[in-house]
Amino acid sequence: MLNALVAYAAEEGAAHNPLIPAWYDIIWSSVCFIVILFIFWKVALPRMKKLLDERSAAIEGNIAKADEAQRKAEAALEEYTSQLAEARKEAGEIRDAAREDGKKIVAEAKETATAEAARLTATAHSQIEAERQTALVSLRSEVGTLALDLAGGVIGETLSDDKKAQAVVDRFLAELEASEGAKA
Repeated sequence: MLNALVAYAAEEGAAHNPLIPAWYDIIWSSVCFIVILFIFWKVALPRMKKLLDERSAAIEGNIAKADEAQRKAEAALEEYTSQLAEARKEAGEIRDAAREDGKKIVAEAKETATAEAARLTATAHSQIEAERQTALVSLRSEVGTLALDLAGGVIGETLSDDKKAQAVVDRFLAELEASEGAKA
């Protein structure tokens, strides 16, 4: 049976080539192709072109926005850097001013302490001098009283004349101070 089919195909093939379609298939296929091409050309292609143009515009807009954002970021970075440098400079100036103020405060404190020490020293000297004078007066009166009592015991009489007794005591103390001044 296979042989019969091959023989039949060989007879038909001599009259008609199986690789070339019939004329009516070529015409109807061409008409369908032209209709589809026309619809594609008038409907699908403009829509695709519009879609691609929108995408292109969106991409270009995004690129422009990205460039603008990058320029803004660079400007902000430059401004930040300048502000940082200015802040560092200002901090240095503040630090220097604080050091100067600290030096002034220390100098004022030293001056105040020196003045206070001088005042306290002067007060102490005057107080010591006052106490020395008080002690000297007290000592003179006690030494005078003791000297009069001793002189009265040696003489055997009481010295009741205060002016005379005071003159004797003062002369005695003056001689005592003079003898101590000569030793020094």
